[in-house]
Amino acid sequence: MADQPILYSFRRCPYAIRARLALAAAGVRPGRDLELREVNLKAKPPELLEASAKGTVPVLVLPADGTSAGQSHGASSVIDQSLAVMRWALEHHDLGDLLRRADTLGHAAQRAMIEALIASNDGPFKHHLDRFKYADRHPGADPEEHRAAALTILRDWNAHLPQLGDRPSLADLALLPFVRQFRLVDPERFDAAPGLTAVQAWLERFLSSPELSAVMAPPWAPRAAWCSPRWLYHLALAPEWRVARSEGVYRRSSRGLSLEEVGFIHASHSHQLAATHQRFYADAAEVLLLTIDPGRLAAAGIAVEEEPAPGSVELFPHIWGPLPLAAVLAWEPFPA
Repeated sequence: MADQPILYSFRRCPYAIRARLALAAAGVRPGRDLELREVNLKAKPPELLEASAKGTVPVLVLPADGTSAGQSHGASSVIDQSLAVMRWALEHHDLGDLLRRADTLGHAAQRAMIEALIASNDGPFKHHLDRFKYADRHPGADPEEHRAAALTILRDWNAHLPQLGDRPSLADLALLPFVRQFRLVDPERFDAAPGLTAVQAWLERFLSSPELSAVMAPPWAPRAAWCSPRWLYHLALAPEWRVARSEGVYRRSSRGLSLEEVGFIHASHSHQLAATHQRFYADAAEVLLLTIDPGRLAAAGIAVEEEPAPGSVELFPHIWGPLPLAAVLAWEPFPA
């Protein structure tokens, strides 16, 4: 898939949602037109960080012959701003005229309004949304004060959105994921808020739309994070992992066997996980996938050797020592 664009995304991120909405509207399909890599934000893959040092999603990596307004990245180019991803998609294919590119007086006015609404969303509305939803991350922020300020902006949108007409525009795709996030903090109060009749109806249409459903489900939004081939993986039983977290170190080799019995901890590369699970853990309850950073193992003085499985020539990584918790970047149910 080296000749396809790669999209790094996160299912619930509103920036990533709006990028996926635009790509889907442009007729792009994961697997056919691009490779989609769902990101675990607690364990960002090195490939993402090499493409974009800011490490946020969405990031679109285009192959060498791709057309991009982003920065150069080796033989490819990178678009790491959600609006730029949206515009890239729609400039290639915009059947619904979301960009309102027709050179008419009415469209010129709508284009100006679209830009003003997006600036209002990405600036002050997002500022107040963050301090309402994540007040604990912003010392001194009064969530109710920021909720009130956000509602004032929404009431202004309530007056202006109808001027864009009944057809969706770039503004719809760019704003709706953030209004959805605002409502999710307190749905009952949002639905009861006065002066938002048009916005509430607009959001309700979006929440029940096939367009949103499509980009919140596979293949646009996998439940499991993409597994980087640069990391190592180990399948663990959840009770044993809980014991390890309480003790500060993991000492299980594989299902039913300890490190002391075997001498090393069995691990897998990303492409070996499905077969390993099917062979050894298919009937097990509460299986967890541990994502392991081999660099942290090396820093702890723990060797990793590529060795064949018994009766096979296929090489698997073997961790020759106890697994320190600091080397485990993430753990999550497997399969998702």
